[in-house]
Amino acid sequence: MTDNQYCVILAGGAGTRLWPISKQDYPKQFIQLGESNRSFLQRTYQRFCQIVAPSNIIVVTASRYKDIVMEQLPDIPEENVLLEPYARNTAPAIAYATYALLKRNPEATMVVTPCDHAIHGDANFRASILNALEFASCHDVLVTLGVTPTRPDPNFGYIQVKGGRGAFTKGDPLPVKTFTEKPPTDIARVFIDSGEFLWNSGMFVWKASVIAAELKLRMPQLVTWFEGWEKHLGTFSETEFINKAYGGCEKQAIDFGVMEKTDKAWVYPADFEWSDIGSLKSLYDFIPDQDENKNSVYADEHVVKESARCMIITTKKDKLVIVKGLDNYVVVDTDDVLVVCPCDEKNYKEVASYVADPKFEKFR
Repeated sequence: MTDNQYCVILAGGAGTRLWPISKQDYPKQFIQLGESNRSFLQRTYQRFCQIVAPSNIIVVTASRYKDIVMEQLPDIPEENVLLEPYARNTAPAIAYATYALLKRNPEATMVVTPCDHAIHGDANFRASILNALEFASCHDVLVTLGVTPTRPDPNFGYIQVKGGRGAFTKGDPLPVKTFTEKPPTDIARVFIDSGEFLWNSGMFVWKASVIAAELKLRMPQLVTWFEGWEKHLGTFSETEFINKAYGGCEKQAIDFGVMEKTDKAWVYPADFEWSDIGSLKSLYDFIPDQDENKNSVYADEHVVKESARCMIITTKKDKLVIVKGLDNYVVVDTDDVLVVCPCDEKNYKEVASYVADPKFEKFR
């Protein structure tokens, strides 16, 4: 750990793809699922406490979630929680965090990470992040951690490295040839079959000064809204300044805004198991209790009979759940919503879209 190494955790998303497990008032990053009693935010925070000094961990979240963050992370200094007035995707969030770090430490090297990841292999994870931090601190580059793809998933970004298949054997950071965010499934399949692509994990490592320069070059309209940050950030006028900046800037992802355009993109081929818990498939794999019929169950007490390939979740403690005769279904039971539908992305998205009806607003 060094004084110049920081971690920025992005925790402002609404997690709409996992409704009703994830709700607007209490989205997925704060929910406790899996084998421990820790939320995704708490897991991410504790994971990075082993890599950078806890006082150097920054959380960017929505203003409405401030109390939840402070409750789940009681040791984090309040000034390390940056509050967004509106959801504007990752580019404005990263810009805000970048300028806040530059105000504190112009020499900062930062890891940017979402908080809805499942990571297995803690030692390999720490080694990958530390190696990427070391590389980024010595070079003016934008590093993304790349993960070996296991399926043609259109929900991820794909990174092609220079040097083709043989380049991965080196185990070192590699320059990026192409960066494609969320291609169609047929294109993703071509990428995987070529053996030249990695998934973009959504974790980035760079010097704050380097990403600031690239934001100015690649996303000048966004940067315009943050003009004057040197004067306002870290002062009593910060909230008013950020409210104005976010009121003007558009929703933009850092992947589209910078990474697909920059000539400074590098990738570090990571050596750990990774999953982005942002889809039905990833959640199914994450739920720990898979029986002999491949049913993933998250319930304190349950009986599952004559059923296979189902995902069954209840957020209520000490509730008995009984399921019989279902094949490839999802059953989700929360305090105010019960969903039963075929367990595939198309059907689940369609069911989730029903709640857009104004009469169902209280259930969102």
